[in-house]
Amino acid sequence: MIKPNRTRLIQKNNYTLLPMVSRRLGARPLRLSVLSLATAMSALGLSQVACAELTWGDGDSMQQSSNYQTDSSINDFNAAAQAENRGDTSALYGYEQSMSGGIFAMYPTYWRMNLDLNSQSSAAISQFVRQYPNTVMAEKLVADFAETKAGSNDYASVRQVANLITNADSSERCAVALGFNNGGDTMRAMAAKSDVWLTTKKQPALCDQLAMEMNNNALISTQDRVSRLKRMLRVGKTGDIMALSSRLGTPIPYSSLSEIQLNPSAFFGRFGRESTSQTNQYLYLYALGRLADKSYREAAIQLEFDLKQDSQRASKLLNDDTRRYAYRIIGVKRMNHNTDDGFNSEAVDWFRNSLDDDFNFEEAEDYAMAAIRFSRWDDVIAAISRMDSETQKSEQWQYWLARAYEQSSDAGQRGLAKQMYQKLASSHEYYGLMAKDKVGQRFDTTRLGGSNLPTVSNSDRARVMQDANFARAFALYNADASRAYANREWNWAVKQARDNRDDTLIVAAARQAHDMGWLDRAIYAADNTQQINSFALSHPMPHQSAVVRYSQEARIDPAWAYGIMRQESRFVTSARSNVGASGLMQVMPDTAKYIARNLGETYSASRANSGDTNIRYGTWYMGDILGKLNYQPVLATAGYNAGPNNAKRWQPVYGSLEADQYVESIAFPETRNYVKHVMENATIYSSLLGRAQPITQRMGTVPAAF
Repeated sequence: MIKPNRTRLIQKNNYTLLPMVSRRLGARPLRLSVLSLATAMSALGLSQVACAELTWGDGDSMQQSSNYQTDSSINDFNAAAQAENRGDTSALYGYEQSMSGGIFAMYPTYWRMNLDLNSQSSAAISQFVRQYPNTVMAEKLVADFAETKAGSNDYASVRQVANLITNADSSERCAVALGFNNGGDTMRAMAAKSDVWLTTKKQPALCDQLAMEMNNNALISTQDRVSRLKRMLRVGKTGDIMALSSRLGTPIPYSSLSEIQLNPSAFFGRFGRESTSQTNQYLYLYALGRLADKSYREAAIQLEFDLKQDSQRASKLLNDDTRRYAYRIIGVKRMNHNTDDGFNSEAVDWFRNSLDDDFNFEEAEDYAMAAIRFSRWDDVIAAISRMDSETQKSEQWQYWLARAYEQSSDAGQRGLAKQMYQKLASSHEYYGLMAKDKVGQRFDTTRLGGSNLPTVSNSDRARVMQDANFARAFALYNADASRAYANREWNWAVKQARDNRDDTLIVAAARQAHDMGWLDRAIYAADNTQQINSFALSHPMPHQSAVVRYSQEARIDPAWAYGIMRQESRFVTSARSNVGASGLMQVMPDTAKYIARNLGETYSASRANSGDTNIRYGTWYMGDILGKLNYQPVLATAGYNAGPNNAKRWQPVYGSLEADQYVESIAFPETRNYVKHVMENATIYSSLLGRAQPITQRMGTVPAAF
């Protein structure tokens, strides 16, 4: 089961299906309208007998909590939301009055304030948070305010609300750190250093700004600046290069960078006649980076030529640090071309030639992935050792470290590998399932309830509806409000319960959501429990007869079909991706047309998106891809996400490759994670369907492309 140790729980600006993290259970009184409460209870399989008494489906009776009072705020919610869309502040003021005292009272105020967030004062924001404590909209408003004020350089306002932000995403963390960095609290600003200082991947604008401004933080050392400068030279960020080099006392003028940018080859032509100054060492790395942008092959040839020339000189032009990082530049760039140019062990060699103690995570990950691809186990160990200690402890890198130790000629390392597998095997995630096979443990969902739903007591059912956050989520879901609001409230409710270590409340809520067909949130809640594993909640099997029937017709494993469906849509029939894929199986329009044509049917967009047809089309396409990709399910899964041609490009050229090595070296991060999740899902579903198949057997071996 996917546990929430990798992602945030609440996405404040959009709704996400991924599992994430949590905070403290609030104790605000709960109020629901009679109408919305009746609707919610009906959907939960409950019935309202009278205002003072609730009767549960099993016939037991309990007194209604005094927290429930007549409330009409949900009835005004959609109208208020429409006023917000129009930017109608007058109407919102009116809804603030009519919804006052209800559990949705904060929404019109939030919408009104958010229409012109930059004009709000920190005092007004703080008052909103005090008025609606422990609510997701209070969290969202204060976080949005901090971002807005940081973007306009009003750092004093950021600092005034910083302590009210409890669940910041990366941009919001950077906003808060900018506030502290510009307010003299350099220590608190440094909390974000590991996130922004050495990264070269795309990040929020405020994080780029923070990294730039941290250059002047008193706690940033000379070595810190050198480390960041080398990365900026590699990617060519001119402003950072000039600021960092100046602070280091080796200023690099813009004119030099501009000249090299236009013609890096000219720089290499005269480099042998230049002085061996530190500035020229930096300019060499910048020039090599620009040449690598054009062609990593040309950059590698240039570096080898310069090193050969240097070997004939009494005094070397390139110092050891420059040589190492020059190899790092071409190693990283080579890994960016695996899909187009194919994999090559030269990347491992280049990373090995660059070995020092100054790797950022992206570089160490690239090195590890290249080494895994070519079974260079000593290099796998070296790469993982360059990651920070917390990263090394993750299941992913513990698994690969064990894989590397397993190949060792040292009996002690082989013994350590067994111990590491044994520890990993307690998890039911991808790496845990792989580790189970390594130590001979049989994975069996029946030991954890199988397909039986967890029993929930009446008191815990009642607690769900007495929790303001869950009550808001259910009421929004049943009021036909925008699903984004319902999902956001749900995620926050799970977060609050989890921070309070109240797993029984989460399971009770998940059971109720499951029973009313809100499967994606039931999955989310089940995945966010720490102690309770309920595969019936986390891996439901809706449309089972259709999935099994159409899978058999397509000659594919129904467990694999469910694995794809769970990952694609979380069983939301109306799910639609930003590229146009839709339905339970997230079939693209052009793919649906291709399928319909092959099935001898007339294409209809509405029919292709419907539950039954979408399942039929998706399973047919899975069978089609499987046949085109050697009947290898890992290849076919990668092909379903990234296209069959990319899956083929990632196959080995000669010989075969263990499937876990193929998966770990997939060039697209999204597809790499997708395949892991689908294989994990399919393994769990195979047990739930009574056809258990170990994950290693399921994944098999990936053959050569030719």
